[in-house]
Amino acid sequence: MTLNPSFGTRESYTRTAIAFHWLIALLIVCGFALGWVMTDIPGFTPTKLRYFSWHKWIGVTVFALAILRILWRAAHGAPPMPRRMPSWQRGAAHLTHLLLYALMILIPASGYLYSSAANVPVVYLGLIPLPRLIAPDPQLKEVLKNVHIALNYTMLALVALHVAAALKHQWLDRDGLLSRMLPFLK
Repeated sequence: MTLNPSFGTRESYTRTAIAFHWLIALLIVCGFALGWVMTDIPGFTPTKLRYFSWHKWIGVTVFALAILRILWRAAHGAPPMPRRMPSWQRGAAHLTHLLLYALMILIPASGYLYSSAANVPVVYLGLIPLPRLIAPDPQLKEVLKNVHIALNYTMLALVALHVAAALKHQWLDRDGLLSRMLPFLK
């Protein structure tokens, strides 16, 4: 459902939607890479602790931007899919986007809850202490850690599918789908 009466009349996303897409994508890539690197650092070194802080800051930022992006999308809709796209591909694209939006919320939320269960505060940008939503709990900490990791790998798989589909549409189908998010390709 869209609140914008001109839904479907544009050929590309709005500049705001494009900015949200690429900024969040960049932050997700950085957060994932940082998470991968920081967990391999042995012990609790100052570098590891700094990486954990940056990882959390990225997560909080992605969460906030994802909320704004979802609100923007609800108000502005998406441009129409290419007419000759099969209905199963439309359905797959819709489902993939829905799952990606859900993961943009669930991954930071699970990380935040994991930090709370681990009794580790989240201080956004080193300035704003965020409230603990749950009490420290060693058993729940392990569950939330595994949930956070599983959700991240699910995101990785969906992003790979999303990128592969975009490249397929650009190079094989040549239907202009990628130019909706990269207007300079027209």
